[in-house]
Amino acid sequence: MREMEFKMEREGLVEKGQTVRVIEGRLPSACYYTIVPAVAMSGNIPFSERLHSEEGVVKEIVENEKGFYIIAEFDE
Repeated sequence: MREMEFKMEREGLVEKGQTVRVIEGRLPSACYYTIVPAVAMSGNIPFSERLHSEEGVVKEIVENEKGFYIIAEFDE
């Protein structure tokens, strides 16, 4: 299992245990992932660490002073 963190701007958009689908975006030197439909976005990921799964499960939702974060697990 691989865990990945996504930044979410508002709470209540997903729930713990929910299956989510991600799409990959590309930058010149890295890629990033978005939980669709535009719920949350990952940080930049080096191409060598690309995600190979399109679906994951929300393991945890964390709130801190910077906002809401989704921790999702992917079967890799």
